[in-house]
Amino acid sequence: MAGGVRRKSPGTPSPLWGKLHSLWQDKHLVLFKTEYTLLVVSILWFLEIGINVWVIHKVAYTEIDWKAYMDEVEGLVFRCSFQCRINEHRVIAGTPAGFVYIFTALYYITSHGVNIRLGQYLFAVFYLITLLLVFRIYHRTKKVPPYVFFFVCCASYRIHSIFVLRLFNDPVAMMLLFAAVNLFMDGYWTLGCGLYRQVLAVSVKMNVLLFAPGLLFLLVSEFGLIRTIPKLSLCAVIQVALGLPFLLENPIGYLSRAFDLGRQFMFKWTVNWRFLPEWLFLNRYFHLLLLAAHLLTLLLFALRRWKRPGESIFELLKEPSKRKIPAPKNTIVLILFTSNFIGMCFSRSLHYQFYVWYFHTLPYLLWSGGVKKLAHLLRVLILGLIELSWNTYPSTNGSSAALHVCHLIILLCLWLAPALSSAPTETQEDKPAKDKRQ
Repeated sequence: MAGGVRRKSPGTPSPLWGKLHSLWQDKHLVLFKTEYTLLVVSILWFLEIGINVWVIHKVAYTEIDWKAYMDEVEGLVFRCSFQCRINEHRVIAGTPAGFVYIFTALYYITSHGVNIRLGQYLFAVFYLITLLLVFRIYHRTKKVPPYVFFFVCCASYRIHSIFVLRLFNDPVAMMLLFAAVNLFMDGYWTLGCGLYRQVLAVSVKMNVLLFAPGLLFLLVSEFGLIRTIPKLSLCAVIQVALGLPFLLENPIGYLSRAFDLGRQFMFKWTVNWRFLPEWLFLNRYFHLLLLAAHLLTLLLFALRRWKRPGESIFELLKEPSKRKIPAPKNTIVLILFTSNFIGMCFSRSLHYQFYVWYFHTLPYLLWSGGVKKLAHLLRVLILGLIELSWNTYPSTNGSSAALHVCHLIILLCLWLAPALSSAPTETQEDKPAKDKRQ
């Protein structure tokens, strides 16, 4: 008909309609098929915006360390010289130079630390950025079914508390850590090392060093020993540059307090060793035993699980082009997360804010294990028991023991995982452009 509107043929649906129709047909599989990870995590991320706002306004803020952080910044930067303050002012253990720089910015933004509500909103932003970085890792690796991400974000009271109700420095360090992991996955090794090891992450919170053995193994595996040394040297130079104002005034005071690896933890705050008598918890020989077990477990994983069967450790030190067996490319996330988890298992003490150190890595570790009979329900049960242990305050003999049992199960599953030579490829992260790797 002349001048009439031409109707679209009903037999040619649009591509968008086809996708929606297919999604509706497979709606019962959306929560179980990894190809729907992006859809599910997108919904959860936007839901988290509302959850964080609700928590900030409806749940009472608890002052623990925020005022101490602000006093620390004020004392070190504004009151008098660095030397005077490092000698006289109490430096919070485990908070090196990067802590001062980041929390100085927060000090100014929050009106010298007085505007707590604004600080909570800033940490809510940190939380949402952390989720984006974590979800990108899971989307790239496609190991964990989408329904698990509900437990990764919305269902954890303790994690929300650590971020927006306590304002600890631990979440800032982990946000930067996950940014570094994303850079490693994209092949930006030098930039990732700078962000992770010394530039920001380690200089904010020392716990990030638990990832260091895994990162060292990956660097040697990726570049060989000779080409790894300059990257480590660069990290060291940047760390020195960050701490230079403190080192010039009082090097001994700065190093001994900011990097106090031998500090004593208080028994009343321990989450993982409540069932021990306090004298044993404080015993230095017990600490040395844990350190030895930590190092031995790392060594066993490096020699038996991280490198491929039949590959000599000396072969691994060579440049990749000179090796008989090409370096495996599909283990970046697994090795880093396992390295950190081993450190958590043998920690001298875990305090409640330390939960954020490994919380977002637990689903990946559980679904990377090699025990086929560890069904979905059992994995979720382990996540639930771990969450319950961290939410039991004060900790009890039972909650501490349950935490260790869950850790042991995960560690055994990781040990029984398929060898690298037979493990499926995680993602296309193993094909970075050459210019990224330099």
